[in-house]
Amino acid sequence: MEEELKKYIREIPDFPKPGILFYDISTLLKDAKALRMTVDSFVWFFSDQHVDKVVGIESRGFMFAPIVAYNLNAGFVPVRKPGKLPGKTVGKSYELEYGSDRIEMHEDGIDKGERVLIVDDLLATGGTAAATAELVTSRGGQVVGLGFIVELLFLKGRERLTEYPLDTLITYRE
Repeated sequence: MEEELKKYIREIPDFPKPGILFYDISTLLKDAKALRMTVDSFVWFFSDQHVDKVVGIESRGFMFAPIVAYNLNAGFVPVRKPGKLPGKTVGKSYELEYGSDRIEMHEDGIDKGERVLIVDDLLATGGTAAATAELVTSRGGQVVGLGFIVELLFLKGRERLTEYPLDTLITYRE
């Protein structure tokens, strides 16, 4: 399945800045078969985890997490950049491969004891995913898994997330 899905990823050099190779999932999203394969894979990977909430990381995690949540009979919680959510939020700053950033979620997004799946499009250095996991656990949630469409193995993001079950659909070695 990995090789089949890889056909739907467009590689764009020098985006968002020179020297970065961007793996574009919009070509996967527009194909009904590839989209279904992606969502069905996440649901299959995590169906035995008894997920209460699926957290989607801005922005491309938003495209998959609600569909996965629906199929797992779970709720959806968005994690966004600062200032994008109304109401009381909790946040976490973290380092990226080319700078720093911050994410936030609603203070009441996760209840104590809830089992949470985190979904995003890309695992690079793991900073965003690790910060999201910290937000979830700070609210009393239990991270039962992380799911990514693409993993850039050469950036070793998986090493920052060893305490959690993690599945990726497509990997790139270099």
